[in-house]
Amino acid sequence: MDKILLQLAAELKVRPSQVKSAVDLLDGGATVPFIARYRKEATDGLDDIQLRELEARLAYLRELEDRRAAVLKSIEEQGKLTPELRTAIEAAPTKQELEDLYLPYKQKRRTKGMIAREAGIEPLAERLFADPTLDPLAEATAFHAAQASEAGATFTDAFADAFAVLDGVRDILSERWAEDAELIGKLRDWLWAEGLFQSKLMSGKDELNADVAKFRDYFDYDEPIRTVPSHRALAVFRGRANEILDAKLVLAEDLDAAQAQAAGAVKDAKAPRPVSAAEARIAMHLGWSHKKRPGDDLLRKTVAWTWKVKLSLSLERDLFTRLRESAEATAIKVFAENLRDLLLAAPAGKRVVMGLDPGIRTGVKVAVVSDTGKVLDTSTVYPHEPRKDWEGSIHTLAKLCATHGVNLIAIGNGTASRETDKLAADLIKRLQQLAPGAVIDKVVVSEAGASVYSASEFASKELPDLDVSIRGAVSIARRLQDPLAELVKIDPKSIGVGQYQHDVNQSELAKTLDAVVEDCVNGVGVDLNTASAPLLSRVSGLSATVANSIVRWRDANGAFKNRKQLMDVAGLGAKTFEQAAGFLRIRDGDNPLDVSGVHPETYPVVQKMLAHTGKAAAELVGKSDVLRTLKPELFADEKFGVITVRDILTELEKPGRDPRPDFKVARFNDGVDDIKDLQEGMVLEGTVSNVAQFGAFVDLGVHQDGLVHVSQLANKFVSDAREVVKTGDIVKVRVLEVDMARKRISLTMKLDSAPAPRASGAGAGKDNSFRPAARNERMGGGGGRGAPAPASPANSAMAAAFAKLKR
Repeated sequence: MDKILLQLAAELKVRPSQVKSAVDLLDGGATVPFIARYRKEATDGLDDIQLRELEARLAYLRELEDRRAAVLKSIEEQGKLTPELRTAIEAAPTKQELEDLYLPYKQKRRTKGMIAREAGIEPLAERLFADPTLDPLAEATAFHAAQASEAGATFTDAFADAFAVLDGVRDILSERWAEDAELIGKLRDWLWAEGLFQSKLMSGKDELNADVAKFRDYFDYDEPIRTVPSHRALAVFRGRANEILDAKLVLAEDLDAAQAQAAGAVKDAKAPRPVSAAEARIAMHLGWSHKKRPGDDLLRKTVAWTWKVKLSLSLERDLFTRLRESAEATAIKVFAENLRDLLLAAPAGKRVVMGLDPGIRTGVKVAVVSDTGKVLDTSTVYPHEPRKDWEGSIHTLAKLCATHGVNLIAIGNGTASRETDKLAADLIKRLQQLAPGAVIDKVVVSEAGASVYSASEFASKELPDLDVSIRGAVSIARRLQDPLAELVKIDPKSIGVGQYQHDVNQSELAKTLDAVVEDCVNGVGVDLNTASAPLLSRVSGLSATVANSIVRWRDANGAFKNRKQLMDVAGLGAKTFEQAAGFLRIRDGDNPLDVSGVHPETYPVVQKMLAHTGKAAAELVGKSDVLRTLKPELFADEKFGVITVRDILTELEKPGRDPRPDFKVARFNDGVDDIKDLQEGMVLEGTVSNVAQFGAFVDLGVHQDGLVHVSQLANKFVSDAREVVKTGDIVKVRVLEVDMARKRISLTMKLDSAPAPRASGAGAGKDNSFRPAARNERMGGGGGRGAPAPASPANSAMAAAFAKLKR
């Protein structure tokens, strides 16, 4: 454990004592939000990001140590654990390197190399490798004759002649070399640095097929594997899983050779096969080179066999796994960041909202909810095809607005969204004509996950008397009032702010997204008397069972008057109270401190402040002029230090402050309802619907989001789109290009720069924002795929290595 603590401290660049305190708290059942907020003294201020990283790395390192112990035990039981091997195993920093060391000792099915060793061929193999001046065929012939006379049919059945014996030599040596952990590590690192990730359309696939055409950018694609962006890697892996693309790890020399062959280069049938760079590296590691000795041809073939049969596919698999894991980690991170932005989006607050769930044939579902989220009224109107009852719909909606005092309209962004937005605009115009000065806003909101919520068990309990279709309109209205409170009712994976979310590790995705939801909920705080069970279940320390118990207690006894009453809830003990109480808010309760983020355990510290100032709690809370005169050092003690006291003073200054931004409304352009209405050069306002590393997607209200490529986000270099925008931001963009065939819209946020001139010739009309860069562009070359690379020390060394192996 000390080893793990020291490693974590080094990785996080903090003191071991901080790590130990955090680990002890986590092991004791404390949650990350609780530790980050209320145990700063113990960890000396580790924040939630550091703690999440510590939690994840702690789990990995503990798994690594458990696996290390199992490997050591297994090898020791085989009687093969040498002091040198033990040292190497104990020093292995990753699971991959540990498995490389364990490979020769892992129980495996019976191999050709094992059979050859059992037949006694290993001494011959070692002799031929150690002394290439020996004639392999002569040595094998003599060995075969001796063994045949001693073992008889038992030997000759498996090894009929000297050539079979030499095959056994090859199998023994190639298996030994292929299990050399140092060699495997060197080759893996080299391939990661120099290998190309290549994909091609599988033969027999119809390029015009809609499902196949989605992968058009990857029909003839290659890129250095170390630099492949997450979205491209996952796209290729998806294409391979769907049996549309064939993916391989190749080297530049492989592509150059294929290019030369395609160009009709004549190959001398008698010329020896060129030595590959991988084979050269294996030879150098072994300290062997071809010097035209009798045994060199055999060793050369064995080196080639080691690479082609034993290592190439397994290393490709390893590196593809590494690429996939890296791509998945990035995709999960992007999903998590977008989810965080969406959950922490500005709430409209206590406003009466009308939710419109657009539809054409089935009509527009309508739900009006009060400023507390209670359903006041529902209806269905049919302004679109086939009924086209526009006036009747306006009349119904206007009546609902007048009856319930609606001042905000939420419109789902699904089918018929723009048409329904027009309906809302017409409604507002007419209402303002009847009542000049009336303020009614309309907002198009993402309805992702609304259908999932509508059909959920919780929705059926929460809205038992409403049809499933109407529940969606309720969700749309409520998510505008308070996105966090409503979206926690939906599985985070169904909210729709991730890319390739079905292609990544689902358990890791769920774990990460759950952590994001937990951090967001606890960062904002929860109203104990209005929160739903799903929202309460995300509070630090509260399980779904306890959350339901809180709701049942509230239904039976009325609103909580103070935090102490939580201890009356069945199943909620002292430990749970400690974890949860600080994140639960009670408005208009018995104790004014209960509306703040001050934890009940620190109320005695506040009592000291009250005694010092001679004021009551209600006179101190929110009074910045008084609070700023108090020195934290006066109220700190052994239990609660200066850091905690400072946090208490900050919280008392603005009790229950909502950290989320103010609510704003995006204005879509009139007359722009469909992608066909877009023209190059148009300047529009839209809402950022999703953010990836390569750019941001913007909802313009035309049923198809546009892409602002990362290069078009700002007049400066941007490596990650989130440096400039986040999900939910309202931005102004200019249309660069519209690809009607592929339904792709290219946008720019660089409004002050002149539009780029249109291309002419073969490339005209293509949207390069979506296209993977050509190889010569990515590699920095100017002469195309066949252009020779400039000479370098590395190239010279490789040329020398090739020379050693040439016949």
